[in-house]
Amino acid sequence: MVDHGNGGKTASHPVFGEPVFNEATELPNPAGFTTFHTSDTQTYREIQELLKRDVVVVPQSRMASDELYTLAKALGARGADVVREIKSSGRITFHSVGDSGATTKGFYKNEIAVTDQLTTDAHTSQVANRPAFLFHLGDLVYSFGESEYYWDQFYDAFRNYPAPILAIPGNHDSFVVPDRKGDTPLTVFQRNFCAEKPVRTPEARSLHRTAMTQPGVYYAFDAPFVRIIALFSNALEDPGVISSEDGHWPDVTDVQLEFLRKQLERAKSEKYAGALLLAMHHPPFSYSPPRSAGHSGGNHSGNSTMLRQIDQIAKDVGIYPHAVLSGHAHNYQRYTRTVEGFSAEGYDVPFIICGNGGHHVNKLVQSHRGQPSSEPQYGTDVSYLDHQRVVDGQGLLLEKYDDEDFGYLRISVDNQQLRIAYHAVTDGSLLQSRFDLVTIDLASHTMVAN
Repeated sequence: MVDHGNGGKTASHPVFGEPVFNEATELPNPAGFTTFHTSDTQTYREIQELLKRDVVVVPQSRMASDELYTLAKALGARGADVVREIKSSGRITFHSVGDSGATTKGFYKNEIAVTDQLTTDAHTSQVANRPAFLFHLGDLVYSFGESEYYWDQFYDAFRNYPAPILAIPGNHDSFVVPDRKGDTPLTVFQRNFCAEKPVRTPEARSLHRTAMTQPGVYYAFDAPFVRIIALFSNALEDPGVISSEDGHWPDVTDVQLEFLRKQLERAKSEKYAGALLLAMHHPPFSYSPPRSAGHSGGNHSGNSTMLRQIDQIAKDVGIYPHAVLSGHAHNYQRYTRTVEGFSAEGYDVPFIICGNGGHHVNKLVQSHRGQPSSEPQYGTDVSYLDHQRVVDGQGLLLEKYDDEDFGYLRISVDNQQLRIAYHAVTDGSLLQSRFDLVTIDLASHTMVAN
């Protein structure tokens, strides 16, 4: 039986520095926020312009660019046993979600609905199909990642989740409010996710969940059958930034470009046979209608500059990820991008946004001058969003989307296939809640009929 590292048991304090993920006794739902969010009122309105121009320095990772942070390391002493059991079962399953933090008491119930369904799945699934961890796509805490809000929006919300929660910081987890005293949001994120050992932090208050031991805000996470290369896309509202962009952002180094190159080179030299995923908070693509349509897209756009940098490194190295995950846009979107030049046949690469984890849900298309919005059909060709390609290939399809519900991803990988399922949060069963599913053959990087 896979118990994910703590067997459902905890102590009043971590024993021998081992990680703890959930309470021994299931706790009831929180009654509501315990802290009034001053930054959601006048302060927030006053700093909108800063969100367009203020970036933060990227902290150096504790690990070298070609090293891996493993599931066994995250789990502590039991990690090797758990990893062996996952390998023996022939499959790994895990969750992923973005933008789970809630800004107001009124929205908090939405976050709790998502975390409750994630937790129920993690506790009730059959052992061979039980999620081994949760990978968070950023914006855990609004607004803007202040220490006093971690209790409500992260620790109490995920109080009963029984497995490791890895994360990359979103812009709200890293943006710095001017003249604010105390730790910066990115420092708080590092204290709770990038600790050198699994300790309880002040943000956890009375709960026993210990800090994660990720090596930094960017890292490569290696688990049986899957490897996730995680990039920190910085603190701007839009666009995402992963480098200096040839000096345009002088406070941001190019360390992540070197990191990405080293990780892709390692995967290629190893002839890595598992699912290779790339994750960042800001999405490379987010739907917007053609200009001739007279409407605008949702509240967040895609980022062609960031994607060009990623594509160029992938092209130079000669390897491309099986899928790309992101959040930030507050809905679910799934694209299929065709990529050529990496094998005799072209690749089908899913680009998936899952940014409706509890914060808010935004319509894919905004209304215009009082006219109702016109949303696209599933399978619409949106190649105009991919107009500055570096890699060869033609075609970008918006396969499916959900801009009405909150939801999350349930991902499973075996020796042959990567399956990414999107679940809308409903009152029905887990099976009934599945809204979308894409399956990729690992060897050919092509889509398989479900």
